[in-house]
Amino acid sequence: MVEGAINRGPDSTKIKLSRTVNVSSDTATNPVLHALVSVESDQNVSYPLTETTNGNYVSVGLNLDNSRTYRLSIKTPDNKQFQSDFVSVSITPPIDSVGFSIVNDPVAGIQIYANAHDQTNTVKYYRWDYSEAWEFHSKFISYYISNGTTLALRTQAQDVSTCYTNDVSSDIVLGSTAKLKQDVIYQSPIVFIASTSEKIEAGYSILLHQYALTADAYNFWISLKKNTEQLGSIFDAQPSQLAGNIHCITNPSEPVIGYISVCTVSSKRIFIPSSQLPSWIPTYPYTCSKPYCCPIAQCPPRGFCIDTVDLGSNSFHGLLINQSNVNVDDGPLPVNGDELPGYFFVVPRQCGDCTIRGSITPPPFWP
Repeated sequence: MVEGAINRGPDSTKIKLSRTVNVSSDTATNPVLHALVSVESDQNVSYPLTETTNGNYVSVGLNLDNSRTYRLSIKTPDNKQFQSDFVSVSITPPIDSVGFSIVNDPVAGIQIYANAHDQTNTVKYYRWDYSEAWEFHSKFISYYISNGTTLALRTQAQDVSTCYTNDVSSDIVLGSTAKLKQDVIYQSPIVFIASTSEKIEAGYSILLHQYALTADAYNFWISLKKNTEQLGSIFDAQPSQLAGNIHCITNPSEPVIGYISVCTVSSKRIFIPSSQLPSWIPTYPYTCSKPYCCPIAQCPPRGFCIDTVDLGSNSFHGLLINQSNVNVDDGPLPVNGDELPGYFFVVPRQCGDCTIRGSITPPPFWP
């Protein structure tokens, strides 16, 4: 499978190569490594792409001539040659705006949408993909850190309760104005985020990319979307043959999934703070029960606590300095309306350390 588009402008061209896997396979992806990938013009000018990781190949901005046609050329380590058809350059109109609306029915959350228009009234077909980034928090705040032997109060730089992470889109998002008098995209749905998602717990950012498509490219993406996303019952669309524009030159009978477009790419980023949303409560991805507690006076060597797990022969000192746990706080233990002073509270790392799923360093674009 060949994924990506040739970016005519100053931004990078990114192509991903992979082989299909059996639905019963334990492997989700099978990237093609060590291939030779290049963009070629109809004047035999070649622009090589550089391999990065996991079957991804990238070039710096190509700044191609709009009057020429271009294709993608691929040579795999097993000496198979693949080429796309020569394609003219399409000019993608700018994204007018990216916005969101709050939805309560049938599922609460936010619907992110895009607005765009083409003054030349010629594009008609659009595709979008996006990258996301968001801030999230650990279930518990950890005030102590262990060096494997002793405990110390965390400094501000050692805080692991607030983190940032990111993701890229995997769904196929398309739009068409072919049946409209004017080439205007109005509030075209991009992605829905449920109210229970951590993505909108504190702050969320989306960088949207817009691509102009030809009618043939649009029909390919529509078929791929139906084949991959909308199959589920006899009433759904049935699988169809994917007619892409990439071919195996060394073995014409070998099927290749993919459609390479050549276009400029329009982008726009927005940031959605939680203050603009209802006070929704996200679903934490791990089960985090009451913290284990340990009498400070008995650590080390050992002690047992009211309403905690059965530690067997493990000492609370071992529990406190174990690197798979996070020491949350110290203070009194409430028991039957009273407070017993002098306790440590401990949780599993996934409940008190957000760095197992993200980074404490915010992205450079974060407000």
